[in-house]
Amino acid sequence: MEIFFTILILTLMVSLSGVITRILPFQIPLPLMQIAIGALLAWPTFGLHVDFDPELFLVLFIPPLLFADGWKTPTHEFIQHGREIIGLALALVIITVVGIGFLIYWMVPGIPLIPAFALAAVLSPTDAVALSGIVGEGRIPKRIMGILQGEALMNDASGLVSLKFAVAVAMGTMIFTVGGASVEFMKVAIGGLLAGFAVSWLYGRSLRLMSRWSGDEPATQIVLLFLLPFASYLIAEHIGVSGILAAVAAGMTITRSGVMRTAPLAMRLRANSVWAMLEFVFNGMVFLMLGLQLPGILETSLVAAEADPNVETWMLFLDIVLIYFALMLVRFLWLWGMKSFSKRLLKKKPMEFGAWSMREVLIATFAGVRGAITLAGVLSIPLLLPSGEVFPARYELVFLAAGVILFSLFVGVIMLPILLRHLDVADKTQSHREERMAKSVMAEVAIVAIQKMEERLASDTEENIDNELLKEVSSRVIGNLRRRADGRNDVENTEQEESLERRFRLTALRSERAELYHLRATQKISNETLTKMLYDLDLMEALLIEKE
Repeated sequence: MEIFFTILILTLMVSLSGVITRILPFQIPLPLMQIAIGALLAWPTFGLHVDFDPELFLVLFIPPLLFADGWKTPTHEFIQHGREIIGLALALVIITVVGIGFLIYWMVPGIPLIPAFALAAVLSPTDAVALSGIVGEGRIPKRIMGILQGEALMNDASGLVSLKFAVAVAMGTMIFTVGGASVEFMKVAIGGLLAGFAVSWLYGRSLRLMSRWSGDEPATQIVLLFLLPFASYLIAEHIGVSGILAAVAAGMTITRSGVMRTAPLAMRLRANSVWAMLEFVFNGMVFLMLGLQLPGILETSLVAAEADPNVETWMLFLDIVLIYFALMLVRFLWLWGMKSFSKRLLKKKPMEFGAWSMREVLIATFAGVRGAITLAGVLSIPLLLPSGEVFPARYELVFLAAGVILFSLFVGVIMLPILLRHLDVADKTQSHREERMAKSVMAEVAIVAIQKMEERLASDTEENIDNELLKEVSSRVIGNLRRRADGRNDVENTEQEESLERRFRLTALRSERAELYHLRATQKISNETLTKMLYDLDLMEALLIEKE
């Protein structure tokens, strides 16, 4: 019963966090608000305690979030930016683990070299979810955000695999060699991607069978879709490859496999709304859980620091700041180095970095905020070695990782809005031009299809449709499409006409809905009729509002 009440409280807090951020006179990013609410709930006054199981956290929250990110990531753009993403998600992670690991070992007393590498490994993954929460959707230019999202999708796996190696060496279960680590990483990464593709492909095949057997009933298909990221993650982990990359690959495969394109209409509509709700709740839960752990981490670490003669408490806070700025410096130098490399040596086919300005390089640098994966990774470090001794400096590792997460979020809140001020995010003129071109081409194709349908219906004796009625209806539909096809010549009048028509139709729909409720109140129609006709009206209204 206690677990049930805890889940209800957390879900309520996730819902209220969005309301609180809107009613406050000053703007606070949603992730920071959720962390603050979690820390407040864990304070002794409220005393909400949630045991943090890193393995359960990784299984419960990370697969659906990464699956959703992979679903929304255009595969073509991901492949197009493959060199940039590999440079950040693999090469930069390795440089961070080695460089920051040696820095931590040299700078922080009491942390041996291998645990220092473990801390650097968990600090290497960036968090695109936290970044979107800080700056909002559409604030960062698309050419930058696409690379950052691809990096965040892939560097979770490389960071956690590096952590796995460091912990295994510290535990004495393996001897580290560059060749062995490289082979293991390739096996884990490629195996995870293949596992995700395979599971998603099998899901697509089963969905077609389900559609054949169950008709257009969407509930079963949506539940199976919800289970897909968990299945991908668990199957991949069971066979010893990356579950994180499997969840990402499953999400990206869904968009390319045609599963959603051929799915029933009801499933497509409901799946989008269900995933939007789940994504909001799961994102909120991640940051609430982070906040819930902070008071305990702070108390435990400070008590352990006071008992350790080699460590001074104030130095731990200074170490957090120094480690964060070291991470940003390494990131900036790597981005600048890739920019220079692209401009000088890749003139025929330069990387995207080559066209970035100094401002854009700084945006990508401070966009490297840390989040949930870092916390889950550092808390997954074992408490004890096989010999029964305490894992070296574990409390320092946890404290420093949590501190860097918070500090990266605070710095991002300050620096990113400043860097993004007055920045042209997207060429709206180009976007409108593409929309008008697409509408015109679509209308021309639709006109041809309607003309063929009119001819077929006119020659079909079984339909028994009056020719005048057939011509009247087809002419009316073709007339609307013809105006859209010719819209490139009179853009303003066409858009104004469509806007007016949409407004009139919405007014009509809303009045029809009100009349439906009146008919039900006066018992002229049944509840079943009301529900069915309301659903049809809702579909039409959703279509009209989507066009606005």
